[in-house]
Amino acid sequence: MAVRFSTWEFYLREAGRSLVRNRFMTLASISTVALSLLILGLFLLGAVNLNHIALTLENQVEVSAYLEDELEAEEITAITARVQGLTGVREVKFISKEEALERLKEQFGERKDLLASVEKNNPLRNALEVRTLTPTNVKPVVEELKGLPGVAKVSFKEEIIERLFALTKAIRLAGLAVVLLLVGATIFLISNTIRLTVFARRREISIMKLVGATDWFIRWPFVLEGLCLGLLGSVPALILVVRFYHWLAAGVYQTLPFIPLLHPDSILGRLQLLLVGIGILVGTLGSAISMRRFLRV
Repeated sequence: MAVRFSTWEFYLREAGRSLVRNRFMTLASISTVALSLLILGLFLLGAVNLNHIALTLENQVEVSAYLEDELEAEEITAITARVQGLTGVREVKFISKEEALERLKEQFGERKDLLASVEKNNPLRNALEVRTLTPTNVKPVVEELKGLPGVAKVSFKEEIIERLFALTKAIRLAGLAVVLLLVGATIFLISNTIRLTVFARRREISIMKLVGATDWFIRWPFVLEGLCLGLLGSVPALILVVRFYHWLAAGVYQTLPFIPLLHPDSILGRLQLLLVGIGILVGTLGSAISMRRFLRV
């Protein structure tokens, strides 16, 4: 059944009057929503960035395939092409033994003169640096590399990689658990705060029910009031979350550029929509659910 515009006007006017008339409860509800969404927003930022860091670390896993010394340039090119064609391989880079020696010198830093004696008779081998599409491709690719002719040795630091995968898995699970707990806590706090607002007006609800008002006629102003509380509470939370993340990102980019923090433009837009949606949804549902017991007259 369609609801006339004048009826909706009445609902909105009643919701607005209630927000103004119960200023203390309105302020308490908005503050609770804002604080809950602020904490949730900060932890969501942390969880998403931890997952991004874990994914970045996994994608940096590298397999080194050392080639036999007697291979000709054509054979090296053929092996490189064959490795690039393996299932699960994302990138292959050839590293000559001269380039490997230069890298070693950089690692030695000021003590690179210790390597002067091996420059004429370089003991290092030509190698292929292989990166896989996903971390799960590492072991299958390693097994295939070991069976290729011309590959003398394959190194991928299995123990370190296993620990890295265990760490990134733990980070993801911990982040998911914290976010779920905070979402549950946020819903609980907001719903109970709105329930107090409804409880404070229980006599008014009973009177309207006794004079013949339908359940939805009574409920709609409270539902709209809960929607407004959720929306108003999400605004300060959004402002604080956005400003904090811009400040944090700027500091990390300047002082710790090696940490792969997500750029604000890539995450804040979706986060703002999510927080506003959660605020409105929880405020609306909180009011609707809280009304149940008071409509039984």
